[in-house]
Amino acid sequence: MKSSLRPFYLYLFCNLISVTSFEQKMVEEVEQFETEKMTDTDFPKDFLFGAASASYQIEGAWNKDGKGENIWDHYTHQNPNLIRDHSNGDIACDSYHKYKEDVQLLKTVGFNAYRFSISWSRILPKGDDSLVNEKGIKYYSDLIDELLANGIQPMVTMYHWDLPEPLDKIGGWTNPVLADYFEAYARILFIKLGNRVKLWITLNEPMEVVHGYGSVDYPPFLNYNGVGEYLAAHTLIRAHAKVYHLYNNEFRTEQKGLIGITLNSDFSFPKTTSKDDIEAAQTAMQFFLGWFAHPIHSKEGDYPSVMRQRIDENSKKEGRFKSRLPRFTQEEIESIRGSSDFFGLNHYTSRYASKGQSGKVPSVEYDSGVMKTIDPSWPGSASEWLKVVPSGFRHLLKWIKKEYGDKPIIVTENGFSDKGELNDDDRIRYYSSYLQELSKAIKDDKCNVIGYTAWSIMDNFEWCKGYTERFGIYQVDFTSPDRTRKPKKSVKFFQKLIETRIVPEEINAV
Repeated sequence: MKSSLRPFYLYLFCNLISVTSFEQKMVEEVEQFETEKMTDTDFPKDFLFGAASASYQIEGAWNKDGKGENIWDHYTHQNPNLIRDHSNGDIACDSYHKYKEDVQLLKTVGFNAYRFSISWSRILPKGDDSLVNEKGIKYYSDLIDELLANGIQPMVTMYHWDLPEPLDKIGGWTNPVLADYFEAYARILFIKLGNRVKLWITLNEPMEVVHGYGSVDYPPFLNYNGVGEYLAAHTLIRAHAKVYHLYNNEFRTEQKGLIGITLNSDFSFPKTTSKDDIEAAQTAMQFFLGWFAHPIHSKEGDYPSVMRQRIDENSKKEGRFKSRLPRFTQEEIESIRGSSDFFGLNHYTSRYASKGQSGKVPSVEYDSGVMKTIDPSWPGSASEWLKVVPSGFRHLLKWIKKEYGDKPIIVTENGFSDKGELNDDDRIRYYSSYLQELSKAIKDDKCNVIGYTAWSIMDNFEWCKGYTERFGIYQVDFTSPDRTRKPKKSVKFFQKLIETRIVPEEINAV
């Protein structure tokens, strides 16, 4: 596909046009669009602007209307000390009851898309399709109807970390059968909701999901480092491809939507100009983003060669008879390759990379042979890991284009954490600087970015950090039974951005 944004966007949100007629229309419009110059604005008029959230982080109603228990319900109840402020998502923002108000928050800003996730346990309380919860389906159906009635397109993520607890008990994502369970879950979503959803995301940040199998940082806290991550990743990639082909073969013709996966990545700068550090930076990109992107988005498919080489060698040195990195069959490689209509990207920060060993033996970090560091001069946030490095955003988009071609990119998360203050000038500075780099990537580097969703529409439960770190452009009062929402200063920033398509540079200008 050529780097035209408009034809793709028309396809994305047109309910009536057929695939064949769309292709004809696309060809007719490409030349016209290519001659248009974005001289007066930073973003074209049909660029997708939205905000994002996730089910466990905002919905609450953890055991209402037939919802089953998920791993975050289970572990926050059993081990509250694992959360910084001993909190949980039992109520969170109470969006299960306040979804209509939340839609109005989106409309007030002017967003034309809302990325939200569906709770697997709210649809299938037991994890498998032996019991379908119609009340759960009704909640998401009502939310979708409310969005569409207000001119906001739903961008639906099927899985955002909240695995049904019964499936965790059989090994979670390390169990290959979960790929089949995920496919069955997706089928129900397509049948019940697909007639109104034109943009699907199968999995959110599988790289973060697998950390829970190799560390004690996330549920299920398996701590099977250097093994659990690779097993879980293998199942997640297979699960994504199964769902892609399910949609492609059985639902796309009638529903005319798009389906992809969201991957997260920092950008790795070489720490020095030495050959070793330049190579280390490339290895870091392949070992973390390429881990999931290469099998899906590359021309060759399969895991990156540097991963295969290093993990196979390390496994042999450890006296193992088999590599810790599983192998796809040739049939699986071919099925997985190309199984995404777009490149979903979450990006927040960047790192320096240098050659060296870190991490446990075995571990993903040790296998990579890369050490990651930060520049002390980079501004920080309320999150220790999130440093403000705007130029890394543009470099990352250019790297993706070079590595995987001109596939359309949707930035599905980007944002900044503070303590929840209404005058969030640091957040505005972050968004302004990162969006300027995004505009340069589109205009100057011809990166085919067609949309951007900010994280997050409102303050929410920030996983193991609880409510101590806030990413929202709307403040939520978690001490209030009503979970009152208030607009932060950054709301005005986005209102002006969307109205003018120009990034506001001065804080006082908003």
